[in-house]
Amino acid sequence: METGPRLVERATARSAAAVEVNEVRGRSGAEMKRNLTWWDLAWFGVGAVIGAGIFVLTGQEARDAAGPAVVLSYAVSGVSAMLSVLCYTEFAIEIPDAGGSFAYLRVELGDFVAFIAAGNILLEYCIGGTAVARAWTSYFATLLNHRPNDFRIHAASLAADYSRLDPIVVAVIAVLSTKASSRFNYALSIAHLAVLVFIVAAGLSRWGCKRVYPRTCL
Repeated sequence: METGPRLVERATARSAAAVEVNEVRGRSGAEMKRNLTWWDLAWFGVGAVIGAGIFVLTGQEARDAAGPAVVLSYAVSGVSAMLSVLCYTEFAIEIPDAGGSFAYLRVELGDFVAFIAAGNILLEYCIGGTAVARAWTSYFATLLNHRPNDFRIHAASLAADYSRLDPIVVAVIAVLSTKASSRFNYALSIAHLAVLVFIVAAGLSRWGCKRVYPRTCL
């Protein structure tokens, strides 16, 4: 008998900023040690923007579907990222000690909206992280002149579309510690930046050669 009213109460209930900052943090019983600096967080942001995902489908979709219009996609993504930055800036100003979109939504829009947002965030990271990690197998196989399935374990007892177990994915997403993950992110982000600079430089040199020597430039 109380299920309906309690569900409505939870759907419309809103938390208070003081509760999020003091009481919710106190329930854990221990303070979490801060192990990352602003430099680590900045590189995490760089890694999120130019991670392995930028090499997975961008070129294929630009060639087969979008063509030059892919530039508009980057523009829309940039505007979306800017709006996201403004939103998180507001989060940090309103509730500086709690942080995160979940705590902010509990205060501003209620528990139900915060629950939906938390589910979306978990789903985004699970699907996005595994998809990008799986692409590492393809890169590694191409580097060694092999097929991706050569590095996957075939489980005959599973369904055909789910029978390829990928140990490289497990190695890529495994995290020993937050600091180790940050160092790994440094190395990969620097490598990605180097690749992007090389691609831009090669494209500009090719474009300049075509403009100056249209008949002899290959």
